[in-house]
Amino acid sequence: MPRDIVMKRILFVCTGNICRSPTAEGLFRHRIREAGLLESLEGDSAGTEGYHVGDPPDPRAIAEAARHGVAIEDLRARRLESADFERFDLLLGMDRGHLAIMRRLAPAGSRDRVGLLLEHAPDCGYREVPDPYYGGEAQYRLSYRLIDAGIDGLMRYLAGTVARASS
Repeated sequence: MPRDIVMKRILFVCTGNICRSPTAEGLFRHRIREAGLLESLEGDSAGTEGYHVGDPPDPRAIAEAARHGVAIEDLRARRLESADFERFDLLLGMDRGHLAIMRRLAPAGSRDRVGLLLEHAPDCGYREVPDPYYGGEAQYRLSYRLIDAGIDGLMRYLAGTVARASS
């Protein structure tokens, strides 16, 4: 990779930052490591609410990610901050509620960098990643499958932006 490429920073957002968004962060980090893009891409996650600040991901999210070889147990929940709109190039919510909150908080000029993860997986059959928190193993499996599809599409999109930046 040429040294003049500016790192792209992606923030994944859900409600409490203990299920969906840390899963997305962990899977994204796993994929960029596998692709050798650690110098070009960076991922993080946050919640729209501060219920779980400082807590690790939900044990069920940790278990589902681990089933796929993705470690997320070291992540800690944090709340979305106004500074995140300056720090990150793209902020992706898991559902329309997160998107609405992010759009309300986004300063003028940064709303175009806010979207939904599953916009990158238009053929997955879902527009949003449902919250698995009050469900069981099947909901966590569905959540992971959808996040995986979203991350795949995001990686394809970002590969194009990284390639254009290096030309």
